[in-house]
Amino acid sequence: MIKYLGSKRTLLPLIVETIASLDSVNSVIDLFSGTSRVGHALKKHGYKVLSNDHNAYAATLARCYVQANSSLAIAAEKCLEDLSKLPPKPGYFTHQFCEESRFFQPKNGARIDSMREAIEEWDLEPELKAVVLTSLMEAADRVDSTTGVQMAYLKKWAKRAHNDIQLRIPDLLPEAPHGKGEAHQLEAHEAAKRLSADLAYIDPPYNQHKYVGNYHIWESLVLWDKPEVYGVARKRVDVRERKSPFNSRPAFRAKFQELIQSIDARYLVVSFSNEGFISQDDMLETLSARGNVRVIEQDFKRYVGAQIGIHNPKGQKVGEISHTRNKEYLFVVS
Repeated sequence: MIKYLGSKRTLLPLIVETIASLDSVNSVIDLFSGTSRVGHALKKHGYKVLSNDHNAYAATLARCYVQANSSLAIAAEKCLEDLSKLPPKPGYFTHQFCEESRFFQPKNGARIDSMREAIEEWDLEPELKAVVLTSLMEAADRVDSTTGVQMAYLKKWAKRAHNDIQLRIPDLLPEAPHGKGEAHQLEAHEAAKRLSADLAYIDPPYNQHKYVGNYHIWESLVLWDKPEVYGVARKRVDVRERKSPFNSRPAFRAKFQELIQSIDARYLVVSFSNEGFISQDDMLETLSARGNVRVIEQDFKRYVGAQIGIHNPKGQKVGEISHTRNKEYLFVVS
């Protein structure tokens, strides 16, 4: 799966184990699905998963990893085989992300342009298209030149950026015993009102950085709307306008309380960090309105960008990070 800030890769065993310990849980809502790493793991363990994320690239990942099943693998492999044979044809992607910026080598940008145009022309059914787009996203991610977010690119090319882009079939799973997964693209409060399950897994943004800004290239690659861009990172202009109350310290607690109260689920599992907008005590107070709360704590390394220090736009180191480890909490409400 793609490199992702806040990824729960190392926390997955604990999340799955915690949910498995609860009685009579067959279905799970994942309100902020991101890469769908958690949803994919829960589907693998038999749960019916209802994924949701407001960003198009994340909804596409969920359509691939949660909604689509392994029965699509043969058709997807044929599509990927055909895409791999296409000659490079530089276009919008190459211009913005290889020439105007340095996220990818031009040789890979030209192939991405060629493959993405073909995908649009094929007019695939939604689940198959999501599988193919996920393969393309992940292939591009393996040859990028960033520290893991798309707010900036490395001053010198990453070693992996010189590799030739290669498509691989995503890890598709058979339909879960408890029911076919679903992928939704709703604002979190709207999803909470519409979706119902035995348990809701909630992993909201922790700080002011918008995921659509951190991963704007994937948003443009999936939408293929070739938007106007701004800045050194060539971000979509709508990144400036797309705001979430969960990225605002003053607004976070009230909006989170509102969200918690509207969720239709017997259990809640909330993933949060000591770097988040509210404290552990405030989170406990907020969640206790829904039932009994217990807390599980783990210590982790911070993301790689925090470990290499603070740099200015010219790549010069201008400051030190205050800490390189943080605490991740799982709040279990029943």
